[in-house]
Amino acid sequence: MNILIIYSHPSKQSNTFQVLEQLKSLISIENWNLEISDLYEMGFQSDMTEAEYEREGFANLTLPIPADVLQEHQKIEKADCILFLYPVWWSDCPAKMKGWFDRVYSVGYAYGNDKSSYKMKTLKLGLAICTAGHPNDFLEETGIAKSMKSIFLDDRLGKRFEDKEMFILGGTLDIEKVRSQHQQQIESVIEKIKKHCNFGF
Repeated sequence: MNILIIYSHPSKQSNTFQVLEQLKSLISIENWNLEISDLYEMGFQSDMTEAEYEREGFANLTLPIPADVLQEHQKIEKADCILFLYPVWWSDCPAKMKGWFDRVYSVGYAYGNDKSSYKMKTLKLGLAICTAGHPNDFLEETGIAKSMKSIFLDDRLGKRFEDKEMFILGGTLDIEKVRSQHQQQIESVIEKIKKHCNFGF
């Protein structure tokens, strides 16, 4: 089993980093292979260059794909499951992660109909795991949770994943009140992976 985590948070003092550490521990217990793209630690370039736009905007597949993007493609192709772990900032993921989609979902790979180019494989499972200051009830009542799920699951993950789900770890402004619940949610992530991706390992 090969797990890829796309992680986006600048601080190791954050609750999001603690979630990452718990996930790493649980994945290690299962003896699964784990690769992490820590976008801040990598210094991942989130802004598309002019040359990249000319390739994407005009579907000019003769232009090269940048080396750092190709490296992410290689990680995707090795993975059985991808976890996207991030904090909710202004109802969405941080710019680093949004930029990952802007650049890594390149034309001819993640979308587009050119049959001569290599295509992103369809993965078994994609999971968005996000930490949020507001409680889940507030996010549901205001419609923010629905918007987050629609954008992330229906558009960004879309048909590229056979199954997908969002786990919102809300209420982190009063973390001690929700810590136990969050730990249970993270454990359920592991069970979800087992159910959908465990090929007899």
